[in-house]
Amino acid sequence: MGTEKIDASLLAKMFLAGAKNLEAKKEWINELNVFPVPDGDTGTNMSMTILAAAKEVSGLEKKDMKSVAKAISSGSLRGARGNSGVILSQLFRGFTKVISNYEYIDTVVLAEACDKAVETAYKAVMKPKEGTILTVAKGAADKAIDMVEETSDLEVFVKAVIDEAERVLKKTPDMLPVLKQAGVVDSGGQGLVVVLQGVYDALMGKEIDYSSFESGQTTGGITKISAETEAEIKFGYCTEFIIVLKQPLSDDEVAKYKAFLTSIGDSIVVVADDEIVKTHVHTNDPGLAIQEALKHGSLSKIKIDNMREEHQERLIKDAQKVAAEQEKVLEEAPVELKEMGFISVSAGAGLSEIFSGLGVDVIIEGGQTMNPSTDDILNAIDKVPAKNVFVLPNNKNIILAANQAADLSEEKKIHVIPTKTIPQGITALINYIPEQSAEENAARMTEELGNVKSGQITYAVRDTVIDDKEIKENDYMGIGDSGILAVGADMNETLLEMVDQLVDEESGIISLYYGEDVSEEDAQALADELQDKYEDLEVEVNDGGQPIYYYILSVE
Repeated sequence: MGTEKIDASLLAKMFLAGAKNLEAKKEWINELNVFPVPDGDTGTNMSMTILAAAKEVSGLEKKDMKSVAKAISSGSLRGARGNSGVILSQLFRGFTKVISNYEYIDTVVLAEACDKAVETAYKAVMKPKEGTILTVAKGAADKAIDMVEETSDLEVFVKAVIDEAERVLKKTPDMLPVLKQAGVVDSGGQGLVVVLQGVYDALMGKEIDYSSFESGQTTGGITKISAETEAEIKFGYCTEFIIVLKQPLSDDEVAKYKAFLTSIGDSIVVVADDEIVKTHVHTNDPGLAIQEALKHGSLSKIKIDNMREEHQERLIKDAQKVAAEQEKVLEEAPVELKEMGFISVSAGAGLSEIFSGLGVDVIIEGGQTMNPSTDDILNAIDKVPAKNVFVLPNNKNIILAANQAADLSEEKKIHVIPTKTIPQGITALINYIPEQSAEENAARMTEELGNVKSGQITYAVRDTVIDDKEIKENDYMGIGDSGILAVGADMNETLLEMVDQLVDEESGIISLYYGEDVSEEDAQALADELQDKYEDLEVEVNDGGQPIYYYILSVE
C-alpha cells in the first residue's frame, strides 16, 4: 500500500529535499540560459529564493500544516530574486494558501493546491509567456487534476505529475523559437522540475542529508546595501530570534520596536504576524535587543554570531554609548519623513556615485551579477525617510521583485519605475521634478524611458546561435534593449557596430560608462573614435566600475 496522506512533518522534509536538489543543480540550470552571458543566473535566483524559505521551515519548532505553509510562503516571497525566483515564490504562495486549511494532504488537496499555485503565478506576471516555468507548472497542475480520478496513492500521483512536467519541459523549445535556436529547454521550467524531483525523493523515503539546513548554512543571505561593506561594519553581533507573542502587536507597537532596534544597530529585519515576530539585527549589545523583545513575549531560536572578533569589548562599549544617544534622539525628535525618496539598484562604484549625485537615498548593490531579493528591497525601503519611495530596478530581471516588495510594504507609498537598464534609471532621475506630485513624477519618469536606447558589451561563455547570429565562446556581444545587436572578436568594433544600430537622426548624445576591466585611457580613445564618427552628437565618458560588462552605453 502506498502513501495516502502527507502530514506537516513529511511536507517539511519534502520541501527541504526540493530545495537541496535545486541548490545542488543550480549551476547546471544557470547554463541553460538562452543568452550565453557570464551572469546567467536563473538557477542561482531560484535556489536563493527557495533557500530563504527552507531556512524558515527548518527553523520551526512546531511543525503543523499552517506554520509550515506560512514559512514556505513568507520565506520565499521575501527571499525571491529575479523573475524566475518571484514566479517560484508565487507558485508556493498559491500552493500554501490551500494546504494551510488542512491537517493532512491527500491527492484531492494536492490537486487543488497545484491548481491554485498556477492561478496565483499567472496573475503575478503581466504578460505571461508560454514555453516558460509557467507552462511547465500548468502542465503539472492539469495532470494533478486528472490523476485525482485515477488514484489515491500519492507516490503514484506525484510520479505521474512529475513525468508530465518533464514532458512539457521537453516541448518548451517548440513554444519559444529562441529556446530551439539556442538548443536548450526553459531554465526556469527545468528548475521547477528539479525541485519536484527532490520532493519526490523525500516522499519515497530516500535518505537525504538535511544537516545544512539544521545548522543554518543556507546561502540565501541578504545583499548588502552599498554603505555597509565588510570593512565599514559598525556593529559586531548578528542577532536573530523569534518572539512568541503574548498578544498580537499593533502597527504602532511594531513601529516602536523597529525604532528601538534602529537605535542600537543596523541591518534590521522585522517580520511580524499575530503569533510571532522574527527579528534580525546587527548590534554591539544583543542583550539590549533581547531585553526589549522579552517585553512582548517569550523567545526561541536565539542565534548570536560575532561578525568581527577584534576589539570586541571596545566596540560594545562604544555602541552602547551610541545606542543610548540614538535612543534619546528618537524619543526627543522623531524622524520627519520627507515627501519623496529614491532607491536604485546599481553595480559598480562609479555608477553608484552617479546615482547618489542624482539624489538617490539608498543604493542596493546588485543588478546583472546578483539580483537583489524582495527582502533586500524591503530593507532599503525601510531606510528611506520618505512618504513616497521611488524604486529603480535598472534590470528587467528585478522588476517583479520590486513590485513584490511594493505589495508587501505597508507604511510607505512605493512607486516602481520599470527601468530595465542603468541608462534608463539615470534618465528617470534626470526627469524627476520636485515641484510635481509623486504620481505625476512616476508617470513622467516612466514615459521618458522610451526616449533612451541602451547597449552593453560583454563576452560569450559558450557557443550558440541567437537571432540567426552565430556566437563563439569568448566572442564580444553588443546587447541592446531587444536582443543581441552585434557579435565579433574585437570589442571596439563590436561596440561601434552596435552603436550604429542605435543612432538615428533624432539622436543627440552618446553616454559611455566603462567597467572595472577597462582603463580610462582605452575608454577615452573609444569615445574619441565615436566622436569622429558621429560629429553632430555629443559623446561623454563616465567611470561606471561595473563588473562583467565592459561598457554600458546610452543613446538619446
